[in-house]
Amino acid sequence: MATPGAEEDALARYRSPLVSRYASAEMGFNFSERKKFGTWRRLWLYLAQAEKSLGLPITDEQIQEMEANLDNIDFKMAAEEEKKLRHDVMAHVHTFAHCCPKAAAIIHLGATSCYVGDNTDLIVLRDGFNLLLPKLARVISRLSDFAEKYADLPTLGFTHYQPAQLTTVGKRCCLWIQDLCMDLQNLERARDDLRFRGVKGTTGTQASFLQLFEGDHSKVEELDRLVTAKAGFKRAYMVTGQTYSRKVDIEVLSVLASLGASIHKICTDIRLLANLKEIEEPFEKDQIGSSAMPYKRNPMRSERCCSLARHLMTLVLDPLQTASVQWFERTLDDSANRRVCLAEAFLTADIILSTLQNISEGLVVYPKVIARRIGQELPFMATENIIMAMVKAGGNRQDCHEKIRVLSQQAAAVVKQEGGDNDFIARVRADPYFSPIHKQLDSLLDPSSFTGRAPQQVAKFLKEEVRPALIPYQGKMGGKIELAL
Repeated sequence: MATPGAEEDALARYRSPLVSRYASAEMGFNFSERKKFGTWRRLWLYLAQAEKSLGLPITDEQIQEMEANLDNIDFKMAAEEEKKLRHDVMAHVHTFAHCCPKAAAIIHLGATSCYVGDNTDLIVLRDGFNLLLPKLARVISRLSDFAEKYADLPTLGFTHYQPAQLTTVGKRCCLWIQDLCMDLQNLERARDDLRFRGVKGTTGTQASFLQLFEGDHSKVEELDRLVTAKAGFKRAYMVTGQTYSRKVDIEVLSVLASLGASIHKICTDIRLLANLKEIEEPFEKDQIGSSAMPYKRNPMRSERCCSLARHLMTLVLDPLQTASVQWFERTLDDSANRRVCLAEAFLTADIILSTLQNISEGLVVYPKVIARRIGQELPFMATENIIMAMVKAGGNRQDCHEKIRVLSQQAAAVVKQEGGDNDFIARVRADPYFSPIHKQLDSLLDPSSFTGRAPQQVAKFLKEEVRPALIPYQGKMGGKIELAL
């Protein structure tokens, strides 16, 4: 058997489809080894720069050497060091020191592993939110355009998935948008609530740094402030154990899980509407819906969103359990779990937002199908209007009610027992009792008269709540998105 090349070898190993099949390159990089270990080196640089500025004997030459090698990472050496040392942080300290021999003595000075580990996680979480938020804003923007376009188009409403009063296509879309606007607000809050772990030492007491600065508390506080600012954070957590509180991870994954719930609901609605042939997601010219049934137009994008959203919603269970079992200042049973759940949550959220953007940019509406379904149900819904019109024409409310009860049951029998169309209005037209309002029937059955204030609600909601929420993202809306798969 021939020795496999690099490409074949990669195909012989499991790769997460979140990265290999779905997620954006930007989000994939955010959780990459290169981003992680490059950030570690930058954190070591920030620490050395701050320590130097506060009087520790660190030279400009050492700082310059570190700056010159921030991305010069020998990953093979680091892997060999980790295999030998069984410690990822020390493996990268040695690897960084190898290409920075003059700075070797001061790299990681006074720090613990969580200085680079936890602070990098917080940077990556912040950057992950910064990638997701414009994508979510784009989805809201696209759906807002759709809602505005179809604000006046009557459609059959459903409660319990049973025919209910009419709404409009645009108003129904606003239900989706409102949930996503709540998610936008929640993601912004979660991002803005993130703080830096900062420079806290092995159990959070900053004892090692207090020793470095010979008991000078003000210098230790200034060191924490300087490094926090260099990392782009306004605040650091005032108290930590060895790690930042793992409740932070709960907050982060909770808002992502909530986003997953919103998108699952939206895409379920779209799947149901596709079955009704009222609205469909985009379908490519050469796309195949089924290998066995050529006529099928399966809503595979919406199904993908629902499938991945379920995974996203379950991931919040990991940090909930992890936070509950962090004994005292920390235990290491959080590490392997967090490597998986944090990355997967952001990658999954990234995928479903990109997919939903693609869906929202190509939604197809079939007004004639919608009108036909309204026509099947509206006659029964119009009975109250007919009664009111007959009373105004001099009729007796109770007599009219009884007439309509009988005719509606006859029409229902035709629909349910014979599979025929709803002929209730034809029966009303043929009954001399209703002759005083025969000329009014068309206006009484105008679907737009049954949608209440739906069009006005759409206009007001988009103007007063949605558009203002999108202002911070105006320059980041971008063009249409195409799905690779």
